[in-house]
Amino acid sequence: MAWNEPGGNGDKDPWGNRGNQGPPDLDEVFKNFQKKFGSLFGGKGGKGGRGGGGGVSTPGGSIGIYIVIGIVLLFWLATGFYKIEEAERGIILRFGEHVDTTQSGLHWHWPTPIESVTKVDVTKVHPVPLRATMLTQDENIVDIEGTIQYQIADPTGYLFNVRTPEVSLTQAAESALRQTIGQSKMDFVITEGRGQIAVQVSQIIQEIIDSYGTGIKVIRVNIQNAKPPEAVKDAFDDVTQAREDEQRLKNEAEAYRNEVVPKARGAAARMREEAEAYKQEVIARSEGEADRFSRLLTEYEKAPTVTRDRLYLEMMESVLGQSSKVLVDIDGSNNLLYLPLDKLMSRSATVESETLTDSLRDLKQQEMLLRQATQQSQRNRNNLRTREAR
Repeated sequence: MAWNEPGGNGDKDPWGNRGNQGPPDLDEVFKNFQKKFGSLFGGKGGKGGRGGGGGVSTPGGSIGIYIVIGIVLLFWLATGFYKIEEAERGIILRFGEHVDTTQSGLHWHWPTPIESVTKVDVTKVHPVPLRATMLTQDENIVDIEGTIQYQIADPTGYLFNVRTPEVSLTQAAESALRQTIGQSKMDFVITEGRGQIAVQVSQIIQEIIDSYGTGIKVIRVNIQNAKPPEAVKDAFDDVTQAREDEQRLKNEAEAYRNEVVPKARGAAARMREEAEAYKQEVIARSEGEADRFSRLLTEYEKAPTVTRDRLYLEMMESVLGQSSKVLVDIDGSNNLLYLPLDKLMSRSATVESETLTDSLRDLKQQEMLLRQATQQSQRNRNNLRTREAR
């Protein structure tokens, strides 16, 4: 049956009011709730008259209220227990003021609203993106892309010294990067200098944020990309291609050098060996000639005429043996078949002439040496005879 339906008990709402008598009286509702709650713990609710007398709760009802308050108080105090993990630190705030920093383990603090705890992970590595456009030392523009990795070293400084630590970190990184890039040239930045620049930027960032007291420790600065702006990318690509061509040509020249130098060194070594062999040959030939001449001089001293005739005959035999002359006995010969031996042998005429000239020159030299030796020998004999006569 509906609450407002006429007839029966349906014209009364749950608070004991008639459906047409307006909203319920809050005092009466509270008293009814107190009576029911007191009866729950064994007490009896009194009845008040309509003339303004109210019901008086029994002592048992007051005890129940105290018990409920105690339970609620225990539950409120139990909410103060909290656990800090090994990688965390607990920041205790009492009415908004920092009073303590707790380590890992189970702890208790005055529950809200007296105290509150903020857990900070001091081992997690936080990445912060870094994008900037910088001007280099040689007045070129370069786009830098990278990340900054940091940890929270001092939770108190991280939470209270700076309003937005990551924003401060980003601004310090841009300032440090601008300082470092401004002291470097474009080629160094976009090629092999990124690692060195990252180390310098990391050191400068740490100095700046330490002065702010942010409680942040910079782990690493990574510069993933350093390139010229898109507007001038084609020109820098041409420069890069020219640099690669330069390096390629250097490598080709070095390869050619490595090929030619060993060959030149080998040829030089071969020429030195040939010169040394020629030197030994000339020395050996000279020594042989000197030895032959010494023996010939000994024979000449013994028999000058015979030796001179023998030398002459040997030389003529050597010369005529290489000449183109033909001797024919015409007295006892028949018809002579003539062959143009001179033309057949004309090819070697020049060589033979030179050989003959050299041979005659050698013969004259040997004869001159023999005369000088004979004269020297004669003088020696005269000196010897003079000494014997004395």
